[in-house]
Amino acid sequence: MKIQFFGLALAMAFTLSACKTSHTAFTPKANIKEVVNSSDVTLVDVRIPEQYAAGTAKNAVNIPLAELQSNIETLKGKKVVVFCNKGVQADQAMEILKKNGVEAYDGTSWKNVKAIQDETNKKVN
Repeated sequence: MKIQFFGLALAMAFTLSACKTSHTAFTPKANIKEVVNSSDVTLVDVRIPEQYAAGTAKNAVNIPLAELQSNIETLKGKKVVVFCNKGVQADQAMEILKKNGVEAYDGTSWKNVKAIQDETNKKVN
């Protein structure tokens, strides 16, 4: 009985340790607000051009995820906030950027980054 319980507990531990949520990159909310609103930030929308054209954050540039690796040199030395629709592509972009030494922050979605910008504009006005 003890062996079965131990085996079950061990199997559950391995199973749970393999679990991964779809959105893993983490930047504290207060920090991302400061970064998004800093004057030296580069906002990068990693969605496809059609999605970017339909709406994005103010002053964002469009570098689709599929083209990010070939644009790494243009982002090196910059503070970069990446975002997409729901954060999944932003997570992938974060991995690529950090692997290549780029100071990257996860803005999650374009609506999140835009909301941060709008909130700041309301406080200023």
